Amino acid sequence: MDITHAKLKAWVDENARLCRPDQVYWVDGSEAERARLQKRAVARGFLTPLDQERFPGSYYGRSDRNDVARTEHQTFICSRDKADAGPTNNWLPPQEGYAKSAEILKDSMAGRTMYVVPFSMGPVGSPFSKIGVEITDSLYVVLNMLIMTRAGDKVLKQLGRDGAFTKCLHSRADLNPDRRLILHFPEDDAIVSVGSAYGGNALLGKKCLALRIASWQARQEGWLAEHMLILGVEKDGRTEYVTAAFPSACGKTNLAMLIPPQGLKAKGYKIWTVGDDIAWLRVGPDGRLWACNPEAGFFGVAPGTNSKTNPNAMLTMRRNTIFTNVLLGDDLGVWWEDGEGAPPASGVNWEGKPWRPGLKDVEGKPVLGAHPNSRFTAPAAQCPSISPKWEDPEGVPISAMIFGGRRQRLAPLVFESLDWSHGVYVGASVASERTAAAVGKVGEVRRDPMAMIPFCGYNMGDYFGHWLEMGRRIPKPPKIFHVNWFRKGADGKFLWPGYGENLRVVEWILSRARGEGKAKETPIGRVPTPDALDLTGLSLAPGAVEQLLDVRPEDWTAELQDVRRFFDQFGDRLPAEMRRQLDALSGRLKSKVAA
Repeated sequence: MDITHAKLKAWVDENARLCRPDQVYWVDGSEAERARLQKRAVARGFLTPLDQERFPGSYYGRSDRNDVARTEHQTFICSRDKADAGPTNNWLPPQEGYAKSAEILKDSMAGRTMYVVPFSMGPVGSPFSKIGVEITDSLYVVLNMLIMTRAGDKVLKQLGRDGAFTKCLHSRADLNPDRRLILHFPEDDAIVSVGSAYGGNALLGKKCLALRIASWQARQEGWLAEHMLILGVEKDGRTEYVTAAFPSACGKTNLAMLIPPQGLKAKGYKIWTVGDDIAWLRVGPDGRLWACNPEAGFFGVAPGTNSKTNPNAMLTMRRNTIFTNVLLGDDLGVWWEDGEGAPPASGVNWEGKPWRPGLKDVEGKPVLGAHPNSRFTAPAAQCPSISPKWEDPEGVPISAMIFGGRRQRLAPLVFESLDWSHGVYVGASVASERTAAAVGKVGEVRRDPMAMIPFCGYNMGDYFGHWLEMGRRIPKPPKIFHVNWFRKGADGKFLWPGYGENLRVVEWILSRARGEGKAKETPIGRVPTPDALDLTGLSLAPGAVEQLLDVRPEDWTAELQDVRRFFDQFGDRLPAEMRRQLDALSGRLKSKVAA
């Protein structure tokens, strides 16, 4: 292949000398090439073809048992100044990061092929898009990148002779968990990942480029790179779009692929999925905020996904999908806990061990068929609800932005912020209570501003400042809301049914964004009046609506102490406006209690 981009060629040659592969292969992105690489992956034992009648074009893969999730403690921001990484990120000096990774990378590809994957995050040529080039020794990574990004010759053509690109270097190396590093060099527009083949650590277009590097770039260039879904709501021929950011286990993917509930069918709603995980947002020529999904596929968690929780996801993964660390049945089908149907009579679990239903370990505990973080990688174009605008190079206009967390008592079902700055405070103070599935004490509150704690590529105090500055740059900013699907009653049961019924809340949000919809003022923001939500066909317990919308000042006053402690870690990098918002909320709560 004739490579006309001198800097790109020099970078690839430099890393070939370091990693010493047997050959260097430039990925062209064609369907014929994909078929060849799939055959190669099967021949080398990296992938197993599934039953092609039930799962056409689909494969099963398994990662090393010590390599099944993002390794946040080995993920670093390598900015020149430690303060620029901030207290919520791990930091390494750039020189040390390069030296440590080079030591592991040396000769790491001997006996292997070095694949070079030019890829575009966002539609090729869109003003939203960024180009990266990933070097990797993993066929699994290549085949997943061909699903998750636009890759190959068309990207090289767009890059031209001297276009800018993010340098993404990855090697499985020896998969030693003690020699695993995921390094981000924002000033160099570079990423180095060694010692892991798990998607979140190895598909470098995803969290590494699209959030950690892109968030840094967005601050320099005046846009936003966010851990947000993008959803279109169509009614009477008009489609309005929202973005939403939730910490893990808060129903993000389910909302992105929502199906309207039976009770609202008469209104004729259609829901369009633009993106399920990441949104890049820029100010449009009309003064509104416009959003683009930079990804081309879904990298979703399998356990818990079924026809009740997410029927569109189930339909999306019927073909051309790579399943990772789920149960592989002897019938060459796949299965996972809380999934669809009965498990196969026998199979091989995520650890590669023989498995059958009811199998228990020596302590009598059930042996899982699928790892709790097992995944499916599927093309977004296959989603039944995919938006006709999902690849529009101009993006879609955003009417409302939604933040949310998992709180049993504190937060009402939904509330509207008072203005943009207050909305930034609402996003900055987002928190979730740990569930039994998470590491740590059940019920413990974990702060996750804008759902970006693991993904913000710079000091989060500066990140809040950038959000505030964006509010000044957007002539017609979207309204900001907070939701909580997880409030419980005195009996410990959820008050709200969730899933498709969440459209009733989104309906109110969009009415407020249009300047309509009934609401009442509370110290924390505006909540719906009890009759403002359309509850047609929904049977809730007596008094549930009042409980769902109740704002208890005493609970929120206690919450402020924890928010203040969280903010204190940012010192003088925290914008004064954030403290002003906190103090203003404290004052409103005191006035309410006094009244």
